[in-house]
Amino acid sequence: MAISAVEKQDTYNPIDSIEYILGRDNIICERRKENELVAEVHGKWDNMLIFFAFEPHMRCLHLSCLLNIGTAAVDRSKMFELLALLNENLWLGHFSYWSEQKMPIFKHSIILQDDEELFVHKIGQIIELAIMECERVYPIFNAVMKQNIPPAEALHAGLCN
Repeated sequence: MAISAVEKQDTYNPIDSIEYILGRDNIICERRKENELVAEVHGKWDNMLIFFAFEPHMRCLHLSCLLNIGTAAVDRSKMFELLALLNENLWLGHFSYWSEQKMPIFKHSIILQDDEELFVHKIGQIIELAIMECERVYPIFNAVMKQNIPPAEALHAGLCN
């Protein structure tokens, strides 16, 4: 690897580009640390928090989108059944359950190349994908978590609408 590539790799932080993208789209964000950023996105059903973290040694960028559907009394077996059903058909990312916050979360990570000419376009697409997936499944999670509807029934009703 050439010295210029090493220098570029050591100095480039994709969080800077994400701040630019979010600012361009008038989304308020907060830089928590040099390699972490959080933004609140206004969604169709409720607001979502999107977290970005960059791990420079692995050259890995992680995105998490927290769905604002919380309940103290969630049946974890139903939650894990729903997660398995939802994740069966995803091509990118996956849904998980953040036990500490008692909320579902969408996660996706990408390994960055030494030369990411199209990074701004790529991360813009990934942000759109995360928001779109969260919007799509919000009513399904809501039905299972708050209305106690069985996961398969909620998933079928949600995908048929």
